[in-house]
Amino acid sequence: MRFVKAHALANDFLLVESAGAPPAPERPALTRRLCDRQQGIGADGVIFFTPTADGAEMRLLNADGSPSEVSGNGVRCLAAWLARDRNAGAGSSLAIGTDAGVKTLRLDAVDGARLTFRAAMGKPEQLQQRTLDVDGTAVDVITLRVGNPQCVVLGEVSEARLRTLASRLAIHPAFPEGTNVELATVDAPDRVRILIWERGVGPTQASGTGACAAAVAAIEYGGASPDVQVISPGGTQRVEWGDDGLFLTGWAEVICDGRWLL
Repeated sequence: MRFVKAHALANDFLLVESAGAPPAPERPALTRRLCDRQQGIGADGVIFFTPTADGAEMRLLNADGSPSEVSGNGVRCLAAWLARDRNAGAGSSLAIGTDAGVKTLRLDAVDGARLTFRAAMGKPEQLQQRTLDVDGTAVDVITLRVGNPQCVVLGEVSEARLRTLASRLAIHPAFPEGTNVELATVDAPDRVRILIWERGVGPTQASGTGACAAAVAAIEYGGASPDVQVISPGGTQRVEWGDDGLFLTGWAEVICDGRWLL
């Protein structure tokens, strides 16, 4: 089975064309094997895709085999592979169909292996402030959907809180389907810093939808500007929020084209 490995700010994905993959019921178990970082190839998820004339249709499975509606970095990784495969140049666009709708990406720049895209991510939904009980402590959170469920906690950003608070929120009873969690702090009106606990994965170096969610929370409730740089351990992405929705700008690069032999 052929696979391509790509990453966006160290948030890594395996891309597998659906026509060459096992049937859908077998894919969760295959995904767990592929994503294993010791006995597999290693990744935060697998994207099964079908090329189309203007892009591709994709389905994403997290590293634990569970489905995810969309990934901002995942669509960028797939777009990077399609652009390379089709020799697309700066200014071209690709449409990636996801379970959260079609995401249109414009290729803004090509810098060696790194391709920078600006992606239209749609409008945030179900944005609200809530107070949740986490192991007996009241925690103020901001919840929303950016194609997938998100929970943002504004305040201290630390590894200790990521491993305790964020990991607990990801499986909190308030989120029956689980949720992605971001710890976020506003360092300046145009700069937000985050750590991420990804549903079905755990800590990740970056998240596209997580960056969007953190930006929305910081803009609405933390005094940030509607055009912000969101900094995660893997790097920085730009998020713009206006009347026409969210736009996410960042890079991705393809690093491997190989064969799975098992």
